[in-house]
Parts: sequence; structure tokens; C-alpha cells
Amino acid sequence: MLSLRLARGSHPLILLRRSLVAVAAAGASFLLLSALGFAAGHPADPDGALARLLWCVVPLAATVQLATSVARADPSTRPGAGLAAAGLGPARLALLAGTATATACAAGSALALLAFLHLRGDVGGSWLLWAGSGAAGRALGGERPLPLVGAVTLVAVVPLVAGAASVAGLWPRQPEAGSGAPRRTPSAAPTVATGRLAPPPHRAASALPWAVALTTAGLALGAYAGRGAHPSAGSLVSLSGRFGGSAPEVVGGWALTVAGLVLAGPGLVHGCGRLLAFGRPGPLRLLAGRMLQQEAGLIGRPLGALCAVAAGLYGALRLHGAAHGHSGAQSFGPLTDLGVGLVLMCAFTTVFTTALEARSARRRTTAALLRLGASARLLRGAAALRGGALLLVLAPVTWGVAQLTTMPFTHS
Repeated sequence: MLSLRLARGSHPLILLRRSLVAVAAAGASFLLLSALGFAAGHPADPDGALARLLWCVVPLAATVQLATSVARADPSTRPGAGLAAAGLGPARLALLAGTATATACAAGSALALLAFLHLRGDVGGSWLLWAGSGAAGRALGGERPLPLVGAVTLVAVVPLVAGAASVAGLWPRQPEAGSGAPRRTPSAAPTVATGRLAPPPHRAASALPWAVALTTAGLALGAYAGRGAHPSAGSLVSLSGRFGGSAPEVVGGWALTVAGLVLAGPGLVHGCGRLLAFGRPGPLRLLAGRMLQQEAGLIGRPLGALCAVAAGLYGALRLHGAAHGHSGAQSFGPLTDLGVGLVLMCAFTTVFTTALEARSARRRTTAALLRLGASARLLRGAAALRGGALLLVLAPVTWGVAQLTTMPFTHS
């Protein structure tokens, strides 16, 4: 009840972000139910059903990342003196945020279940041409009854995982022993210097060597497993093999590459900041570089995930073009298009949400700079310089990883 009351009094932008979480949860739940419908309609093809279910991990992870970032950016989850006096400490606020996230995801999952049953023909007629032609019913296993326990389990996956991830991300952590950091008052608003920007700036680049190692291992594994393989027009992801059209080694290589890109995000952002502040920088470069170094722990992972999504989409388009020609006559299919659109929406919304969170966290620092005489033009120039530096560094990295990932399949 408290979660609903807080939601009613929230800012329209916060309500929009929660609505996007519900939409993402609906899409992820629909894809999970589609895999169940395929398994029910094709009992003789368990490998295909398992492949479709495992590919749903990608949109599920994107949805969970979006839900966690929205819960972290919600002002109602920040400790305050009034909430602490009412008995809502950091731990209970984390539970409250997890409950709100699970409620939004449950609403989206319920809508996905209704849409899924409607497209199968279990609830009334259909209003979609794709469904009216009978293709949806056949693709979703409309000829066979749907396992009730399996449907309920898959519908509950997204709310439970997203709620648990939100609680884990907001759960209060004890300061490290011997750090000597003073305890902050709950009423203090987060800033760039004192806010909840984890990991700390000096640790943002510590995972970069491991990220490079994971990316290199993923590329090497994909190149080794893809020797002599050529894109196939009839496979699930336009590759030859056993795992839904892809060899398990190839999928494992892709997973390692994606994990390496996500893990490398904070280090790359921190490196951009160090390059901007290198030498004897002026006020513009110094401010932009220091801000990037300070915020690398907050915006690095979402930017790394966005780079991984962009590299994966570019690679999929290259493989699809190699399998079907460059005419573009054949589509990926409605379910694949839904998954791609869902992952892109989650990635961009997560980056936008974390950017707003970083802007809110440095609000007091910005006010202090303005009081010291810094002009608004200088602050806008620093923001533009940060964005340009990130684009110049991350775009070539994304393009290079995508090229290396697809090279074994597009070059004989």
C-alpha cells in the first residue's frame, strides 16, 4: 500500500520510467511464454524449444538492468530523516523499492499473459493480421493445450528476478574495515563527491584487464568454433550448428564477449576522463575529465551494455545479410523483432536513466561551481565534450568487436 501511495505522488517522469519497466516486463514475459507455446506445439523438437527459452535470457537481463536502474534513480528510495523517523531505514527502503519494481513487472507480465492467450486463440478472436492468418496460433502452439504450471512459473520469473535484483542493488552495505570513512547523515543529498556512485573512481578501471581478457577469450572461442561455418538461411540466428542453429561454443564465445564489454564500460569511461584531463588542461577539459572519472562507476556498466547491444545488432545484421543476401527481403520474424526492439529500448532507457541520476547526484556540485563564478556555457561545453569523448572512444570499440565477432562466418 505504501508503494502505491508513493507512486501516486511521484513526478510524471518517474511514472514514465516505471511504465517503461512494465512494458519491458510484458515483452520479456511474452517471449518466455512464446518459448513455452513452441514447446507445447512441437513436442518432437525439444532442442528448438530449449534454444528459444535460453535466448530469452538476453531480453530478461536487459529488463532486469532497466528495472534496477529505475529503482536506484527513484527519489523515494533515498534515505531521509522523515522516513528514518517513520521506521523506514535503508534496508526497508530497499525492500520497498523491490516491491514497487515487482508490482510494475507483475502488471506487465499479466498483460503479456492476456495477449499471449489471445493470440493463441484461447481468449476471443484476434485483432492482428498476423494472428488472424493463423500464423500466431501455430507459432505459439495454439493447437495444443498450454501447461498451466509452466505458464504461471514463466509469468512469475520477471517480477521475482527484477524485484530481487532491485533489492540487492539498493541493499545497504557496510563500509570496509579500516577505510576510516565518516558516517554520512541520512538527510544528506548525494553529490558527485559524496553520492552513491559505486564503484569508487579509483576502482572504476580496476576491472579493465579482466574485461579485456574476457573479450579476447570470447573472440578467440568464437573464431575457433566458427571455422568453416557459413550463415544458414534456415537457422535461428543464421548460423550452422546444433544449438538452435548455433554451435554451443559460438554462443559461449558471444557470451564472454558481451560480459567483457559490459565489464569494460567503467574502465573505458574512466580512461576517457583521464585522456581529457591529460597534460595541462584548461577549465573545460579539466571539468569534463574529472566528471567522467568520478561518474565512471555509475554510467560505465550501462554504456558497456549499450555497446554490447550495438555490436550484437550489427553482427546479426551482417550474418543475416550474408545468409539471405543484401536485398533485405526476408525479416528476422515477429518474435525476434520484438526481442531486438525490447533490448534496444531497455539499453537506451537505462543509459538515459543513469545519466539523469548522475546529473541529480552532481546538482550540489554544479551549484557550487556557479557560485564560484563558473558560467553556464562552461558547464554545457563540458557536458558536450564528455559526450563527444565517449562517442569517439566507444564507437570504434563497438565496431571493432562486432567486426571481429562476425569475421569467422563472413570470410571463408
